[in-house]
Amino acid sequence: MAETILVTGATGTVGGEVVKQLSAKGETIKAAARSANDDTFSDLNGVQVVQLDYNERDALAAALTGVEKLFLLTPFQSNMVDLTSNLVSEAKNARIKYIVKQSVMGADAEPGITPGLLHRQSEKIIEESGIPFTFLRPNFFMQNFVNFYSHSIKTQGAFYAPAGDAKVSFVDVRDIAAVAVQSLITDNDKHKGKAYDITGREALSYGQAAEILSKEVGKKVNYVNVSDDDARKGMKDMGMDEWTINSLIELFEITRAGYASTISPVVEQVTGNKSVSFSQFAKDYAKFFR
Repeated sequence: MAETILVTGATGTVGGEVVKQLSAKGETIKAAARSANDDTFSDLNGVQVVQLDYNERDALAAALTGVEKLFLLTPFQSNMVDLTSNLVSEAKNARIKYIVKQSVMGADAEPGITPGLLHRQSEKIIEESGIPFTFLRPNFFMQNFVNFYSHSIKTQGAFYAPAGDAKVSFVDVRDIAAVAVQSLITDNDKHKGKAYDITGREALSYGQAAEILSKEVGKKVNYVNVSDDDARKGMKDMGMDEWTINSLIELFEITRAGYASTISPVVEQVTGNKSVSFSQFAKDYAKFFR
């Protein structure tokens, strides 16, 4: 009998891709969303949308009923550890067999920065629960260029970031999802207890990323390096709260210090496929930048 997998954060950038890839493999999935009437996955087979509120124990228990495995992705916010604790506590009650948690590259770094520290605290909750686990620790997403920069690229032919000339091993979320899916559907213990750094195949500066976008999108795209203060103002104008802004500025600080340039072979090792290149990403998502 097929095992049921609950995917939290299912309507987000990574969670949505995990649901798509699991469905394509014929898996039985519960996709957690804010509303059970969400029709994001109406054209996919084997997907039941369930309502989930991390602060509502009854909703968590209902979502976990009949579930064997869990893809755990909590919103990136200041109370993330509490949300994780709520979910893992109910997962234990529901006798969940296995958790694959999306974490972040550098979660185990010392002394660490806010995003990494919160993810590491969340990882420890899972470790202490006794439920077998795999931690996925991806670098910056290529899709962040769509989520955060596509509007200014469309309207101004430019994007702005306080990254200097630092290089980043950007990773495509389709590769993160592929590693998650392999971890979830492989029956042996190969992935259990592992923490996987997930990166792209090359480390690029934002300037180099702009050159690749220019070539693949068919129009000039400029990268404009800005100060932290200007970046703060831009994020505030986008409606981000102070806590999120401070956390992102911390991320850019360690990026400028070179900590985001590491290249990991995990995608190919786990999936058997080479990771998606930034050129391929730009080609596939070109319509978002034109």
